[in-house]
Amino acid sequence: MLKQGLHQKLLQKLSPQQIQLMKLIQLPTLAFEQKLKQELEENPALEVGKEHEEDYDSYQDEYDDSGNEKIEAEDIDIDAYLSDDEIPSYKLSSNNYSSDEEEKYTPYASGTSFHQFLESQLQTVTLSEQDYKIAEFLVGSIDESGYIRRELIDIIDDLAFTQNIFTTEEDVEKLLRIIQNFDPAGVGARDLRECLILQLKRKKTTESKELAIEILEKSFDAFVKKHYQKLLQKFNINEEELKDAILEIEKLNPKPGGAYAQDNKIAEQIIPDFTIRIVDGELELSLNGRNAPELKISNEYTNLLKGYKESKVKTKSQKDAVLFIKQKLDAAKWFIDAIIQRQQTLLLNMNAIMEYQREYFLTGDERKLKPMILKDIADKINMDISTVSRVANSKYVTTPYGTKLIKEFFSESMKNTQGEDVSTKEIKTILSNVIEDEDKNSPFTDEKLAKILKEKGYPIARRTIAKYREQLDIPVARLRKKIL
Repeated sequence: MLKQGLHQKLLQKLSPQQIQLMKLIQLPTLAFEQKLKQELEENPALEVGKEHEEDYDSYQDEYDDSGNEKIEAEDIDIDAYLSDDEIPSYKLSSNNYSSDEEEKYTPYASGTSFHQFLESQLQTVTLSEQDYKIAEFLVGSIDESGYIRRELIDIIDDLAFTQNIFTTEEDVEKLLRIIQNFDPAGVGARDLRECLILQLKRKKTTESKELAIEILEKSFDAFVKKHYQKLLQKFNINEEELKDAILEIEKLNPKPGGAYAQDNKIAEQIIPDFTIRIVDGELELSLNGRNAPELKISNEYTNLLKGYKESKVKTKSQKDAVLFIKQKLDAAKWFIDAIIQRQQTLLLNMNAIMEYQREYFLTGDERKLKPMILKDIADKINMDISTVSRVANSKYVTTPYGTKLIKEFFSESMKNTQGEDVSTKEIKTILSNVIEDEDKNSPFTDEKLAKILKEKGYPIARRTIAKYREQLDIPVARLRKKIL
């Protein structure tokens, strides 16, 4: 049975402008500059320059398009978009850069890709037409780390189905051996063991190198698990000989392709959004000037409106044009407002974080970092947690102690033996220092680490130690063991 009824609901919906503002707040400096450039290109009513305050206030006071009704050309108050005031030219120039400074662009490097590098080496090898196609297919199967992760039998099937090439595993293996002689050493390996052995065989013959190859070929699992006592007994060697062999292996690159790819990557530049300085013992916060552009409404567009107003005969094309101009002016005015609001929001958030972590910013001592979560800052500045998160996750600040990602200043809390709240970041720093100073011949277990931190005044469970250790990317005790 169907029924009709009325229900009241209280819903909170974000307007398109609010959504766009949130996106602007989240953008780091470089991305914000790109967005600004895009907006300037797409909206001819927007220009770089300083807006005359009286003009802009008159726009806001005299014209408000908050309603949803359809607007006709005759309904537009042209005067709200026009101004008779003459603006001095010095008020229209940006003060972020010198007037005689040239506009410079960072050139982009167009290096050879890893696969292009391998293909160029393949062209130097004399092969039959079919073998060349198989070898080319093998090169295409190598991933960015330099490995062939697929079984040869699967590659043979693909060659048959996609290239109409029928071959044997022995022939593919023979061609793979040729590719494994390419640079960088270790490329074309099917697993880590093979990759390391390929690199060792390229090196000058020494006793330690030969022993390293023998260890990898016959006792790879024992080596990976650092069962050094088993290796000493199996190969009948002393600790010094084992240490030399391990040093040979540690010099190798487990991802030969990755090294090449990194060399050809364009280095990403981090541009800090804020700067914190210590001036006369006080903290001083400033916003990067590139986050505070000066924009204004185009004089040309206001002149077009003025011409429409003064025209005695208004054609349909003129009415369509004035509606288009109105839309562009509205978008330009909103964008200028959004940028101002973005600047205020960024400064408000960062200032609250700076004051909350005042002792750290004055000293640089990470032990002075107070436990701080997003809600602490959100409550302090009366903003939503999501806004604070957008600022913290994507922005950098230059401090007297280096450039930091803002989210690094946030951490949870726990109580020490004195009942004081301490930051988990402080505990991780102490844990990292304890592990760094341990005897690598006999590393501390998680249980032992928990005991040591408890003695230092931090009662932490073994499972928590394991969690913090994993977050710090520190392996278990067995894998930290070294022969000294």
